[in-house]
Amino acid sequence: MDTPDETPAPAPGSRWAAVQPWLTLACRIALAGILIYAAVSKYPPALSVQAVEAYDLFPHEIARLIGYTLPLFELALAVLLLVGLATRFTGAVTALLMVVFIAGILSAMARGLSIDCGCFGGGGAVDPGETTYGLSIARDIGFAALGAFIALWPRSPLALDRPLGLFR
Repeated sequence: MDTPDETPAPAPGSRWAAVQPWLTLACRIALAGILIYAAVSKYPPALSVQAVEAYDLFPHEIARLIGYTLPLFELALAVLLLVGLATRFTGAVTALLMVVFIAGILSAMARGLSIDCGCFGGGGAVDPGETTYGLSIARDIGFAALGAFIALWPRSPLALDRPLGLFR
C-alpha cells in the first residue's frame, strides 16, 4: 500500500509506460545530433578558441584548453547518447553543460559584450545589433530540457544500458 507521500509508479500497461522509452530515444537522437553539429562546427579549433576568448572569462591558456577540448567533450557526449550508455549520467551532464553555456551568455550580456556565442561555430565580436543572446539562451534552455528528460527517464530502446545491467 502506498503511503501518502509516495508517488505511485505508472501501471505497467499505462500509456506513459509505452510512450516514455520512445520519447527518450527521440531526445537521445536529437541531442546527439545537436552535439555532433556543435562539435563539428567548431573546427578548425582556432574558431573554438576564438569563441571562448571572446567571453573574456579565462586567461588565454585556459581559454585555449577549453577551445580545444570542448568539441571533443561534445562528441563524447553525443556518442554516449547515440549508443545509450550511461544514459542518465550523460543526460544530466549534457543538461549541466547547457546551463554553463547559458551562464556564459548571461555573463557576456550583463557585461555589455557584443559577441556571437560561438555555440555552432564562429564566435567573437559582432556589432551590437547582431547579438542573439535571447535566442541563444532560449535554445540552450530547450537543449537542457532534452538532457533533463533523458536524465529523469533514461530507459529507451536501442540502448546499451539494459544489456550491460545498468538498469534492472
